[in-house]
Amino acid sequence: MTISAIILFLIILVVLILSHEFGHFLAAKLFNIKVEEFGLGFPPRAFDWKKGETTYTINWLPFGGFVRMLGEDPGEEVPEEQRERSFSHAKAPKRALVIVAGVLFNLLLAWILISAGFLTGMPTPLGMAPTAAVVENAKLIVTEVRPDSPALGAGLLVGDTIISLKDNESKERLTAPTPESLQDFIASRADRPLTVTYSRGAAQTIEAIITPKTGIIADRGAIGIAMDMIGTVKLPLHLALWEGGKLTLSLTEATGRAFGALISDAFRGEGDMATITGPVGIIGLVGDASHFGFVYLLGLTAIISINLAIINILPIPALDGGHFIVLIIEAISRKKISAAILARVNTAFFFLLIALMLVITVFDISKLIG
Repeated sequence: MTISAIILFLIILVVLILSHEFGHFLAAKLFNIKVEEFGLGFPPRAFDWKKGETTYTINWLPFGGFVRMLGEDPGEEVPEEQRERSFSHAKAPKRALVIVAGVLFNLLLAWILISAGFLTGMPTPLGMAPTAAVVENAKLIVTEVRPDSPALGAGLLVGDTIISLKDNESKERLTAPTPESLQDFIASRADRPLTVTYSRGAAQTIEAIITPKTGIIADRGAIGIAMDMIGTVKLPLHLALWEGGKLTLSLTEATGRAFGALISDAFRGEGDMATITGPVGIIGLVGDASHFGFVYLLGLTAIISINLAIINILPIPALDGGHFIVLIIEAISRKKISAAILARVNTAFFFLLIALMLVITVFDISKLIG
């Protein structure tokens, strides 16, 4: 973990939070709801300034942000003369749009970033390239390294480009490998040392001795990696926007399914904290992405933005999804939920989320040390 990775992470975090909260802010302004405070981070407050009727604040806890609207807090007394501009007195459809606007803006940001990637040149697997798109400079890239595998022991990492393999006994060499040719080359060479030549980022080529073993794949030699042919796809603006939108939707669906599986596993007692990455782990990912190039950083930021959107729409008190569920319940029952109960539940879940974030951070640090 480097200082540059931490700075990049903080920049990405600020962009994501500002995008989300700007969605709430813009929707509130559109419906003439008074925004009293636009905050980056959570209190205690570091410093603030006021422009127009809104106070803009920078706060010490950097785990999110907020837009505080007139009449938003449960039980808040709104003067009669200001009720037409309060959130609590706005019609239900307007309040619903204000609530979901933050999530929509995170998805919009992901769309813009992915489209920008296609516009400048997006690394794309050959099998996922848009129809009729030209894929340039396709290379065999490592997409997964299994724990306790010969590949991991030899130092191979996700993102490495495999250039060639050589059988150290027969001197037979495989150049310009594909996933299929590499698997075939390794399959019959269990327990025979191979020299793997690969590159990492802009670094010079690296050579490593790897001995395949059986058991990773039944009855054949393997070194414990997944790989794909990945090249660069560059599209004109209209196609970049179209393909960026399609990819944003598919990533959103995949992320939603992953969160659903994670929650389902947790309820069955099968959850695994090792599959969750928090702020410290994301800093490491940001550092890795920055080594591979700016477009990789764009893609990672888009994925984090989609994750943030999915998390916020979950029906959990203190999150946008929780507020949306309350709105639906009140619309169906035609009764206001007790302000005191809402305040207590939101406060409790807010501190629970902060505690969960701290626990995940501790796991991140333990994985880093390990």
